[in-house]
Amino acid sequence: MSIVVNPHNEQEELALLAFLDRMKYEYTHGEYSILSKEQQLEILERDRQYETGETESFTLNEIIAHFDIKEK
Repeated sequence: MSIVVNPHNEQEELALLAFLDRMKYEYTHGEYSILSKEQQLEILERDRQYETGETESFTLNEIIAHFDIKEK
């Protein structure tokens, strides 16, 4: 499994790395990325849109209701 995280500043990055170390998770960080340059730019653009109020986030329950997802 892979998870991509885009910290907004150095403090967030250091806190995340400290957490991963404390939990003894194996991880790779730095310039290595499994995402293409296009995907990286899309993520940065979505971050910018969220931070400037051009888009919003939704709770899991709102997403489930919107897509009419039924529990199994």
